[in-house]
Amino acid sequence: MKRVLVITYYWPPNGGVGGQRWLKMCKYLPEHGWQPVVYTPSNPEMAALDEGLLQDVSPQLEVIKRPITEPFSLYKRFTGKKKDERIQTAFLKEEGSNAPSWKERLALWVRSNFFVPDARVWWVKPSIRYLKGYLQAHPVDAVVTTGPPHSMHLIGLGLKRALGVRWISDLRDPWTGIDYYQQLSLTGWADRRHRRMEREVLTNSDQVVTVSWRWAKDLEALGAKDVAVVTNGYDPADLRGVPLPVDQPYSLVHSGSMSPTRDQPGLWRLLAELCVKDKAFADRFVLRFIGPVDASVNASVHAAGLGAHVERMGRIPRTEAMREIMRARVLLLPINTTANQHGILPTKLYEYLSTGRPILAIGPRDGDVARVLDGRHLLIPAQPGAEDADKVRALFDSHPVATPDARYDRRALAGEFARLLDVMTTRS
Repeated sequence: MKRVLVITYYWPPNGGVGGQRWLKMCKYLPEHGWQPVVYTPSNPEMAALDEGLLQDVSPQLEVIKRPITEPFSLYKRFTGKKKDERIQTAFLKEEGSNAPSWKERLALWVRSNFFVPDARVWWVKPSIRYLKGYLQAHPVDAVVTTGPPHSMHLIGLGLKRALGVRWISDLRDPWTGIDYYQQLSLTGWADRRHRRMEREVLTNSDQVVTVSWRWAKDLEALGAKDVAVVTNGYDPADLRGVPLPVDQPYSLVHSGSMSPTRDQPGLWRLLAELCVKDKAFADRFVLRFIGPVDASVNASVHAAGLGAHVERMGRIPRTEAMREIMRARVLLLPINTTANQHGILPTKLYEYLSTGRPILAIGPRDGDVARVLDGRHLLIPAQPGAEDADKVRALFDSHPVATPDARYDRRALAGEFARLLDVMTTRS
């Protein structure tokens, strides 16, 4: 069996969406002739602690863990955050004003300009040194780096230059095209450094992979050649046990981080108007958030008049989140209102699809999300019209959707990635 070294920052029990793609790839790649070896930090900053994810890690999988030095403890002390407080991504802030304090602004400026491309950059050189020795003693047929954090790709670049390894860079999110890039306090020097690093990774990789068709075109415009698309997906094994009964309440459920760019004031107003016009709907309607909700989104929901209908569950283990998704009346999929929105295909989209529940998506009708969804679900614009209200209302009484598209099964997607590895390693 061929061997592939997978370099990833996120690995169980570090939870959150960042680790799902390669946790599942490593689960199913051996069925397609590739044995992964995982290289990951032994002491990472935890997105969320979820011991249940370890169930998907095979006892036969070799996992190499090496210590990482990160600046987050200094950041927390400087900004007055608690030692065990998690660092939020995408500038999400659950409490207080979204206006950062002067300490937070200064910390962001330091992070943006002294830690390029990200706060894990101190791990790059030690990892290259260690892995050069490891690979000479334990050869592999290919290396995969997955980011963000995009520092992981710099490790791949270093190994490519030192050892000539066959290397795939897997960009789960864009680099300079990521939705919060413009929110970084970058100097011109730091911006140029980001773009130079990005181009070096894209042009030196033997294969570049990303998760959406629009983002593939964007990466090709930056210098990558023939970018392959392997989307995220769902694992049928996550839908264990007896099917759960659907909620009696008209629950509209969002799973994952509700960041400021996912706020949907147009939808909140539409739902509030439905509650006013339809008392039976109002009596049963619940807007349920699983995961962190930005303070600005919470304020937006309340301003629309939906405060009495909100349930917030906060962070819960993934197995519990999947149960909540399975019993929802309707699943909410807001696409970020950012420049890269046409290529956004969140992992939760595929988990939603796996349950058979109807999806209410808000985003561009010419984006990649429309390519994945079909007529059994509903996609409306961020500023919905009167004609959309009846369609939204009808979703809450709709029947379960048929079996999800097998193309997005994690096992099938691992097969797609294995074929990319096969082709890359057989090139002359």
